[in-house]
Amino acid sequence: MQLEDYFLFLSPDDIRIKGTRVGIETVLYDYIYRSRTPEEIAKMYPSLKLEEIYATILYYLQNQEHVAQYMTDWIEHGERMRSEQRQNPSPARLRFQQMAVR
Repeated sequence: MQLEDYFLFLSPDDIRIKGTRVGIETVLYDYIYRSRTPEEIAKMYPSLKLEEIYATILYYLQNQEHVAQYMTDWIEHGERMRSEQRQNPSPARLRFQQMAVR
Protein backbone atom coordinates (compact mmCIF):
# COMPACT_ATOMS: atom_id res chain seq x y z
CA MET A 1 0.00 0.00 0.00
CA GLN A 2 1.27 3.46 -0.94
CA LEU A 3 1.20 6.18 1.72
CA GLU A 4 -1.16 8.32 -0.39
CA ASP A 5 -3.66 5.42 -0.43
CA TYR A 6 -4.55 6.35 3.16
CA PHE A 7 -5.94 9.72 2.05
CA LEU A 8 -8.67 11.25 -0.03
CA PHE A 9 -7.39 14.43 -1.72
CA LEU A 10 -10.61 16.41 -2.20
CA SER A 11 -8.81 19.68 -2.98
CA PRO A 12 -5.46 21.27 -2.15
CA ASP A 13 -6.93 22.54 1.14
CA ASP A 14 -9.02 19.47 2.02
CA ILE A 15 -7.22 16.18 2.63
CA ARG A 16 -9.20 13.52 4.49
CA ILE A 17 -8.26 10.20 5.96
CA LYS A 18 -9.83 7.75 3.52
CA GLY A 19 -13.04 6.13 4.74
CA THR A 20 -13.65 8.88 7.30
CA ARG A 21 -14.71 12.50 7.37
CA VAL A 22 -11.62 13.36 9.41
CA GLY A 23 -9.18 15.82 7.86
CA ILE A 24 -5.47 15.37 8.35
CA GLU A 25 -5.45 18.70 10.18
CA THR A 26 -7.36 17.10 13.06
CA VAL A 27 -4.63 14.54 13.69
CA LEU A 28 -1.75 16.87 12.92
CA TYR A 29 -2.99 19.68 15.16
CA ASP A 30 -3.02 17.29 18.11
CA TYR A 31 0.36 15.86 17.14
CA ILE A 32 2.20 19.10 16.30
CA TYR A 33 0.59 21.76 18.50
CA ARG A 34 -0.63 19.71 21.45
CA SER A 35 2.30 17.24 21.50
CA ARG A 36 0.00 14.24 21.72
CA THR A 37 1.29 10.80 20.89
CA PRO A 38 -0.33 8.70 18.16
CA GLU A 39 -1.75 6.45 20.87
CA GLU A 40 -3.33 9.42 22.68
CA ILE A 41 -4.81 10.65 19.42
CA ALA A 42 -6.24 7.18 18.71
CA LYS A 43 -8.01 7.23 22.08
CA MET A 44 -9.55 10.62 21.26
CA TYR A 45 -10.77 9.54 17.81
CA PRO A 46 -11.97 5.93 18.01
CA SER A 47 -13.07 6.02 14.37
CA LEU A 48 -9.39 6.20 13.37
CA LYS A 49 -7.02 3.25 13.35
CA LEU A 50 -3.60 3.73 14.87
CA GLU A 51 -2.16 2.82 11.46
CA GLU A 52 -4.04 5.75 9.87
CA ILE A 53 -2.71 8.13 12.49
CA TYR A 54 0.85 6.98 11.90
CA ALA A 55 0.30 7.28 8.12
CA THR A 56 -0.89 10.87 8.61
CA ILE A 57 2.18 11.73 10.68
CA LEU A 58 4.45 10.06 8.12
CA TYR A 59 2.75 12.00 5.31
CA TYR A 60 3.47 15.18 7.26
CA LEU A 61 7.11 14.23 7.84
CA GLN A 62 7.63 13.42 4.16
CA ASN A 63 5.87 16.59 2.96
CA GLN A 64 6.67 19.06 5.72
CA GLU A 65 6.78 22.22 3.63
CA HIS A 66 3.48 21.53 1.88
CA VAL A 67 1.70 20.27 5.00
CA ALA A 68 3.05 23.13 7.13
CA GLN A 69 1.44 25.56 4.67
CA TYR A 70 -1.75 23.46 4.69
CA MET A 71 -1.87 23.70 8.50
CA THR A 72 -1.10 27.45 8.48
CA ASP A 73 -3.91 28.05 5.99
CA TRP A 74 -6.30 25.92 8.07
CA ILE A 75 -5.46 27.76 11.31
CA GLU A 76 -5.76 31.17 9.64
CA HIS A 77 -9.10 30.19 8.11
CA GLY A 78 -10.39 29.17 11.54
CA GLU A 79 -9.23 32.45 13.06
CA ARG A 80 -10.97 34.44 10.29
CA MET A 81 -14.20 32.49 10.78
CA ARG A 82 -14.15 33.04 14.57
CA SER A 83 -13.50 36.75 14.04
CA GLU A 84 -16.40 37.00 11.58
CA GLN A 85 -18.67 35.17 14.03
CA ARG A 86 -17.73 37.59 16.81
CA GLN A 87 -18.40 40.57 14.55
CA ASN A 88 -21.64 39.15 13.12
CA PRO A 89 -23.12 36.82 15.74
CA SER A 90 -26.02 34.61 14.71
CA PRO A 91 -29.48 35.32 16.13
CA ALA A 92 -29.15 32.23 18.33
CA ARG A 93 -25.84 33.45 19.76
CA LEU A 94 -27.36 36.87 20.46
CA ARG A 95 -30.21 35.20 22.39
CA PHE A 96 -27.71 33.18 24.45
CA GLN A 97 -25.72 36.31 25.22
CA GLN A 98 -28.89 38.11 26.32
CA MET A 99 -29.85 35.16 28.53
CA ALA A 100 -26.38 35.15 30.13
CA VAL A 101 -26.67 38.83 31.05
CA ARG A 102 -29.95 38.36 32.91
